Amino acid sequence: MKLIHKDIEKDNAGQVTLMPEEAEDMWHTYNLLQVGDSLRASTIRKVQTESTTGSVGSSRVRTTLTICVETIDFDTQACQLRVKGTNIEENQYVKMGAYHTIELELNRKFTLAKKSWDSVVLDRIEQACDATQKADVAAVVMQEGLANLVLVTPAMTLLRAKVEVTIPRKRRGSCTQHEKALERFYEAVMQAILRHINFDVVKCILIASPGFVRDQFITYLFKEAVRQDNKVLLENRPKFMLVHSSSGHKYSLKEILSDPTVTSRLSDTKAAGEVKALEDFYKMLQHEPDRAFYGLAHIEKAADALAIDTLLISDKLFRHQDVPTRSRYVRLVDSVRDNGGNVRIFSSLHVSGEQLTQLSGVAAILRFPIADLSEPEDDSSDDD
Repeated sequence: MKLIHKDIEKDNAGQVTLMPEEAEDMWHTYNLLQVGDSLRASTIRKVQTESTTGSVGSSRVRTTLTICVETIDFDTQACQLRVKGTNIEENQYVKMGAYHTIELELNRKFTLAKKSWDSVVLDRIEQACDATQKADVAAVVMQEGLANLVLVTPAMTLLRAKVEVTIPRKRRGSCTQHEKALERFYEAVMQAILRHINFDVVKCILIASPGFVRDQFITYLFKEAVRQDNKVLLENRPKFMLVHSSSGHKYSLKEILSDPTVTSRLSDTKAAGEVKALEDFYKMLQHEPDRAFYGLAHIEKAADALAIDTLLISDKLFRHQDVPTRSRYVRLVDSVRDNGGNVRIFSSLHVSGEQLTQLSGVAAILRFPIADLSEPEDDSSDDD
C-alpha cells in the first residue's frame, strides 16, 4: 500500500489518500472502511443518453465519485472490495443522493475521510504501508566474498544490504590472509543481519549458499554471539535455517523459496506468532486459569487493574458497525498499550483468528492472577 496524502486534524477528523498495490492491500482497506465514512475514487458508471431523434442509448463512462459508505462487501477468495453508498458531491453523470457501488482497483488511488481516525485504524495504515512490517522472512544469499541480505514480503523482495569482500586464494604453506579476509567477510555479514533484521517481525532467516559457506558462517555467527553475549542472536537461533543455493546472487532467491523444505517451514509465517500467542493462552487457561481471561467484561476489569500482559483481539471486532461498541474495543487496546502490555491483533482470515472468534474474539494473558472475577459476565460483554 502506498500512502499518497494524509491530513488528520487535532480532533482526529480528516482524510487519507492511499493506493492499493497488491491483493492483500484490499484486505487492509476493508478493515479501514466503516459505514458513514466518505470514499472518493475513480469508478465506471452506466449512463443513459438520449439522441435528438429520441432514441435512448447507454454508455459506460469513467468518473470520480464521492459516496457516503453504506455497505461494504469483501470477497476473500478474489480479494475484491465493493463499497455501496449515496453520492454526496455534484457530478455531471450522477445525481446527488443516487446510489452507486464503487469497486476499488489495484494501482488506482482512493481518498477515505472519517469524522474520527482512532489508533487502531492509524496502526493498520502504518502496517499496510510499511513493507518491513510484513517481512516475515529474511534471507542471506551468500558465496565466498559476496552476500545479499533480502527481506521477503508477501509481494516483493527488498534488498537491504550487499556485502562484498575480496578473499585472496589460499597459498601453499600459508592460509592466514585467506582466513583473515573470510573473518572480515563473516563479521560484515553478521553486522548487516543485526542492523537490518527486525527479529520481532521476522519469523525465519534463511542462510543459503553453494558448498559449505553457510555452515562455516553459522558456526562463526554463533561462536561470536556467545563470545559477545549477544542475546538477540542467541534467543533467535531457532529461526535460522540453512539451505542450498547455486550462487550468492540475489536471483538465487527464487530457487531457495521454491525448495519444498523451505515452503513447508514458511507455509504460514505470518500467522505463526499469533498461533504461539493463542497456544500460550490455552496453556495458561489450563494451568493457571486465574491468569487467562476471555470475554470483554472480564478483560476490561483486568485492564482497569493494569493486569494485562498480552491482549489477543480479532480484527473482526473493529469492523463492528455500532460506533460505541467499536470505541470500547479501541479504548481497551489503547489502555493495554499505555500500560506497557502487548497487543496482538489477529486476522480473522487465519485459523488462529477463527479460534479466537470462538472465545468472543478477545482474550488476555495476565501479569498476575485475579481470582475474584469468576462470576457470570454481564450481557454487555459481547454483542458482536
